[in-house]
Amino acid sequence: MPHYDHNKGAARETLCRLLAACYYEPGSEFAEEKVFDSMLDAAKRIYPDLAAGAARLGEAFSADALDDLLLDYTRLFLGPTETIAQPYGSVWLSGEKTLMQDSTMAVLELYREGGFEIDDEFRELPDHIAVELEFFYLLIYRENQAQQFNEIGALTSTASLRKRFLDEHLRAWIGPFTAAVKAGAKSNFYRELAELTNRFVRMETDSEKLKTED
Repeated sequence: MPHYDHNKGAARETLCRLLAACYYEPGSEFAEEKVFDSMLDAAKRIYPDLAAGAARLGEAFSADALDDLLLDYTRLFLGPTETIAQPYGSVWLSGEKTLMQDSTMAVLELYREGGFEIDDEFRELPDHIAVELEFFYLLIYRENQAQQFNEIGALTSTASLRKRFLDEHLRAWIGPFTAAVKAGAKSNFYRELAELTNRFVRMETDSEKLKTED
């Protein structure tokens, strides 16, 4: 098995998990739990160029009033009239405004294959950006565990599932979605979040390409 950087793997887990959390309603717990300090630390350990973006994200959260962030969050992702940046993969993959399309069923099948269950009380659709990032985090976590314990079969199957999910879903719509967030956001926080999310997914994609070339 080739050399594997467990420190970097753990940092990828952390950054992906916290990016997902940032797409839920903003609250004071973001600061209380030092979410952005953890993101910055993780970004420094993964890709140095991500660190500047993570630092700007934390600074933007501190600079903006929570009420303003809540207002921008609502405008961008909820409405109440026309939603500026629909946070659902099916909208961007189909080019239509209809939710729960074939792509949603396809991502649910990947969730089932990965043993990823959505809580019955969860009120969002399964292809919400936060859910897809949480699934990606779970796959990174399982790969890290398989690497640590030298479980070749689990490593191969999980890496394959993560690549399929990345190619067929997450990276296929993250670009236009984050572009819409950046264009429509009134707060620096959501502009920086969109940029950091897009760069993280692009770097994960580039990493996969390098593995294929090797």
